[in-house]
Amino acid sequence: MKIVRLGALLAATTALSPAVALAQEVATAPAAAESDDNSVGDIIVTANRREQSLLSVPIAISAVAGDALASKGITNSANLQDAVPNLQISSPYGNTQPNFSLRGISVANEYNSNQASPIGVYIDDVYMASRTSHGMGLFDLDRVEVLRGPQGTLFGRNTTGGAINFITRGPSLSGSNGYAEAGYGNFNTITAQAAVEATLIEDQLGLRIAGNYLKSDGLIDNVFPGGRDPNRQNTLQGRATLRFNPGGGPLDIKIKAYGGRDHGTQAAIHGLLTARTGLKFFEVNENRIGLNRTDAYGIAATISYELSPSLSFTSITSRDGGSQLIQQAADGAPIDILDVWWKSKYQQFSQEARFNYGADGLNLVGGFFYGWDRVVTDNDFAIGQALGPGVDGGFFQHYRQERRSYAVFAQGDYEIADGLTLTLGARYTWDRSKYRDGFAYLYAGYVDTAKTPIATTVPCAGQPGTCAYDPDARFASNGRDNALTGRVSLSYQFDAGPLVYASYNRGYRSGAFNGGSYTSSGGINYVDPERVNAYEIGAKGRLADNRLTYSAAAFYYDYSKQQLQDLRPGPVGILVNAPKSEVYGAELETNWRASDALTLNLAVGYLHATYKELVLQGADIAGNDLPFAPRWTAQAGADIRLFDTGDSKLTFSPNVAYFSRQFFSPLNEVNAPGTGQQNAELQQGSYAKVNATLALEIGRFTVKGFINNAFNRKTYAYGLDLRGAGFPYPFLVPAAPRTFGGSVRVTF
Repeated sequence: MKIVRLGALLAATTALSPAVALAQEVATAPAAAESDDNSVGDIIVTANRREQSLLSVPIAISAVAGDALASKGITNSANLQDAVPNLQISSPYGNTQPNFSLRGISVANEYNSNQASPIGVYIDDVYMASRTSHGMGLFDLDRVEVLRGPQGTLFGRNTTGGAINFITRGPSLSGSNGYAEAGYGNFNTITAQAAVEATLIEDQLGLRIAGNYLKSDGLIDNVFPGGRDPNRQNTLQGRATLRFNPGGGPLDIKIKAYGGRDHGTQAAIHGLLTARTGLKFFEVNENRIGLNRTDAYGIAATISYELSPSLSFTSITSRDGGSQLIQQAADGAPIDILDVWWKSKYQQFSQEARFNYGADGLNLVGGFFYGWDRVVTDNDFAIGQALGPGVDGGFFQHYRQERRSYAVFAQGDYEIADGLTLTLGARYTWDRSKYRDGFAYLYAGYVDTAKTPIATTVPCAGQPGTCAYDPDARFASNGRDNALTGRVSLSYQFDAGPLVYASYNRGYRSGAFNGGSYTSSGGINYVDPERVNAYEIGAKGRLADNRLTYSAAAFYYDYSKQQLQDLRPGPVGILVNAPKSEVYGAELETNWRASDALTLNLAVGYLHATYKELVLQGADIAGNDLPFAPRWTAQAGADIRLFDTGDSKLTFSPNVAYFSRQFFSPLNEVNAPGTGQQNAELQQGSYAKVNATLALEIGRFTVKGFINNAFNRKTYAYGLDLRGAGFPYPFLVPAAPRTFGGSVRVTF
């Protein structure tokens, strides 16, 4: 049944493009190297931990070059969904701590910073454990690789939905180059970006330094007298990469250091409905717009050594850290109802060592991985008049979480016959977690005032207020998981034709502690790991004298034990596992260079992601859609060369991104019995947004204008149920309004 469904999906997907339907007719098409100047060039990716052409890798991958990101108006990781099918990105905090959803797999309604994303995020092959580090400005990138589907062999844990790898530009060890760019836009937006590369010893020693700056007024207007505007941006980032290849020999060393901070204001909230009377969509009336302060830094060393023409060794060592303080007015009102200060600091260390072998039709990669990360959390939840009329109160929460992960892995590709390759891979992971120094208490006061502790709530198994305050009381717990994940794939490369493949992948997301329980230690549980058995078939190749590239895939997932929040009486948030879900769908990506003056690209995704078994808050919601999983996504764009005189050229690059309806809650439109929920509020209907750039290149100078969300579409990016917790309003986060501006860049 799975194979029949996959075949039908792939056939339907390829039928979306008449050109792709002709794939069987291109067996005699010339190879890319022999095609004319209008052919689409190869994109080199490292999804299999070695360099390969994108079209020769039997995995569903989207690879977007750094220049292409800029032409699509994508300047932050939180905007990446505009370029990749079946990818959704959301956050209750704006661009901070984005939640990636790939083929319907996401953190669902979980929002605590201690949780690992089921979409692994990497920077230059370094796994970034903290979701706080996932919100980043994109600058001086070579490319972004988005791998859809479980990547449990070479990437490891917490990749049940896939992996995103941001590849930065490094020294080429040949010559010197660089660029500088400055821009201005509406909302008084000032941008600046620069990079400089110097080759200190030709072919041996080079240095590249890059930086990024962004500052703007608030993108949403706050009508409260004297109040800050939300969605203000203030970002500064820097990166330096040193590369040393002594004597041009087999040893290659890259050392990268980076640092950055984002000190803007919180995302706007649409909350208390009476407070929105008379307001426009991009307006709020909020007395306590808070600050978003995130910082990140780190250093990584990548050491490669070529032991022989067929054998090489790579070591990747990294140390990273950062912090966040999000002062969130969570009521959207000019009075104090709910204000939360999310505060955490994180540290991580990782070490990967692997060998690569390639000879006699066999490509083999194997090695080990060790990772450690720690997050220390101090959250403050203040509720207006919580203790009685005119008496504010709230909860303070503290804990420390540490995780260690060990893994060994190997994957081999063997050409068992001409053009026919079998891939076998396996990874075994040991995960150990600790929850330490946990305490929480009920207090009288507010987030920015003196607090008087009233009662200990953690550790306390009863209702809030039933345990006397004990400043020395602490809660601790342990968690452990072991997992075997792997990959089996069979692919066939037609002579000068398409690559077709079928694969099975098993993915794993480690168990987790509930970081959201502060009213009772009864909610601090450790839930089971998520697991995905994924089946996929696909085809990719070139058509039309190599002017058109395509990649199509169809997939079916057996998805079990998704981790999500369940609100219980107390109120107590409990982390639970959804027993079973079913996910299937298909994707098509094409890039057609119609002429030297016109390039078109199209990506379409179809997704069916539903719960087969799940009860939340006493409601049976089997058959509901998974959150952040629209049935249809599509992106289309063009690069149109309006003129090219040789010395100057003008290029217009419009693009549109479409998303069908999506729900923000697993409950969809179901209201849990005995609650005041109105969950139909927590969704976003179908919409399309248009972006465009116009770039004039004159010699070394480029003058560019841009517009994002050109028609000022009013959409929500995130929603959360607060009515079920006793608050008389929804929690909805509006997406950004129309932005536009221009920039000037000079290269050297």
